Amino acid sequence: MAAKPIPVILDTDIGTDIDDTWALAMLLRCPELDLRLVTASTGDVAYRARLTAKLLRDFGRPDVPVGIGLPTDMKPGHRTQLPCAEGFDLAAHPGGVRQDGAEALVRAIMESPEPVTVLAIGPLTTVAAALEREPGIAGRARFVGMHGSIAWSHHEGHRPIAEYNVVHDAPAARRVFSASWPKVVTPLDTCGRVRLMGDKYRAVAGSPDPFARTVIANYEVWKRSGGWVKDAAASSILFDCVAVYLAFAEGLLEMREMPLAVSEDGFTRQDPAGSACRVATAWRDLPAFEDLIVDRLTSGPRGSAGA
Repeated sequence: MAAKPIPVILDTDIGTDIDDTWALAMLLRCPELDLRLVTASTGDVAYRARLTAKLLRDFGRPDVPVGIGLPTDMKPGHRTQLPCAEGFDLAAHPGGVRQDGAEALVRAIMESPEPVTVLAIGPLTTVAAALEREPGIAGRARFVGMHGSIAWSHHEGHRPIAEYNVVHDAPAARRVFSASWPKVVTPLDTCGRVRLMGDKYRAVAGSPDPFARTVIANYEVWKRSGGWVKDAAASSILFDCVAVYLAFAEGLLEMREMPLAVSEDGFTRQDPAGSACRVATAWRDLPAFEDLIVDRLTSGPRGSAGA
């Protein structure tokens, strides 16, 4: 008998880097996960919410509610998928729009009869606000995130950096990391190495599957809006897809328990005084994870996810 899907709330800054769109598609193709709410956070949150609702419609899940998270200042040009959302009526989203995303997150956790996974793939402004309003959510949920840079950054041997999802709102990250809920994170050490190249990318780009077609259409808009990828046969770095995987499995990664703390300048470091986290420090089988992404986006939930 298959295990019951894990209830998930996705907190995302979708609409700047394209990996959030890949991750949303992958999440919706994971039968291990049950998406209950998406909160769109930081920057122009109305734009992010509109894009989220449009993608949920395109992926066949217009029933999922969208929460408008807390805005923050952003540099001009962060709305890289704006053409994909233009003209879409957010108010008509069938799943409903929650104007207070932090409150929607609190309610979704506190009203759930079973523990919820908060899957965070952007700066933690809205998640921290939810914790401030109701600290009790930490006892009814676990946190899975794409955050930090522990031993190195995007490439092995490159010194750690103040990773974007942390440094953009370091006080929020400190609050989330110090909370008492179970925490699982993929730092740049692992998620910064994920790209689909060559035949694997072409399998997605050439697929007739509606999920793949939607992802690639948004990817092409992102590239025209300033995305850094120049290779016609490669994806960008798919940071956030690793966090989606960690919401239901760990077998393809080396995991370590370590205490982590966030510094005032946005670095995420091992610290004896920090809070216990389960950290993806290295890959056991990166090619198998790449295959999993391809399988999920091109033919639904096919292939082994790893235990």
